[in-house]
Amino acid sequence: MNQNTGTEQSRDKVIVRTSIIGILTNAGLAAFKALIGLLTHSVAITMDAVNNLSDAGSSLITIVGTKLAGKQADKKHPFGYGRMEYLSAMVISLIVLYAGVTSLQESVKSILHPAKPSYTAISLVIVAAAVLVKIILGSFVKKTGEKVNSDSLVNSGKDALLDSVISASTLVAALVYILSGLSLEAWLGALISIVIIKSGIDMLHETLSQILGENADLSLIRKIKADVMTFPEVRGVYDLVLNNYGPDKFNGSIHIEVADTMDANELDELIRQIQYKVYREDHVILTAVGVYAMNTHENKAAEVERAVRSALKDMPGVHQIHGFYLNEEKKTIRFDIVISFSVGDRLRAFQNCIAKIQKMYPDYQIQSAMDTELDAE
Repeated sequence: MNQNTGTEQSRDKVIVRTSIIGILTNAGLAAFKALIGLLTHSVAITMDAVNNLSDAGSSLITIVGTKLAGKQADKKHPFGYGRMEYLSAMVISLIVLYAGVTSLQESVKSILHPAKPSYTAISLVIVAAAVLVKIILGSFVKKTGEKVNSDSLVNSGKDALLDSVISASTLVAALVYILSGLSLEAWLGALISIVIIKSGIDMLHETLSQILGENADLSLIRKIKADVMTFPEVRGVYDLVLNNYGPDKFNGSIHIEVADTMDANELDELIRQIQYKVYREDHVILTAVGVYAMNTHENKAAEVERAVRSALKDMPGVHQIHGFYLNEEKKTIRFDIVISFSVGDRLRAFQNCIAKIQKMYPDYQIQSAMDTELDAE
């Protein structure tokens, strides 16, 4: 199964094309605003120009990150380079943060050593036009990022929309100065800087969370389970684990419950069919499909399973019991317990469950594992 599909290549082209549009637009805005800022002695407009320049740099990093993420898997990185997109998104957030800190320093200097601005009608018209351009650009980039699931584009789009608010505020400050003679330039520049800093911190927090590893979208999890359950031989689907190797790039494993009468050849054929369907329908590679056997010959098994479920039903944190199997010949009872994250001490809750069942069946060996279902919470 080749992850470097035509769809992914098309996605990369969209990201690069959108980023190029962002670079050209932001570079032009930065040049105009820098010129206006110098001519009018406006600190706020000058800081806004610096912010536009950082946005252009962010778009460039998005292109580099996308190109690196598209590299073929190799021996050193067998699951590909998709996570490079998360790293590029992190770099963008750091650039935004740096731009905010730098502009805050300049604004503080202007507060301590103020200079009177001198606006012209042309400069105000250009700033107003910049607000409109930023709204259009930000909406376009953000929407495109959401469509192709690119955090870098989404971050750039959010930043551009924030820039439109910042540019609008510089325009308001200019009008206030013209009408009243009150200069809010330096103070507005400081406020803009604080907003930029907060935006950078929020972006960084979100990106680091993704790098650490977040739960997959619940709709994807449930879709995979539903697809696997379409096979008549499958009686239950559990323990789905998804490992993220970049946007929309998942490898995973799952357990299926089947009758204990299936032989190795039947299981092998079933597992291959499941893997193919999940890849075709959900674009997820199942690297492993584990098996839970279900009793078909042991009459006592159903009775014991009902008793175990009843005993654990009201135990704190128990979300689900699955993979139950009774082996009367070896005197073993096998099952797994899904313990909710809402319980403070999950291990203690699990141990209490096992102790309760062991007390009910002292002549049997209890073989159990504590599981986590991705859609359990």
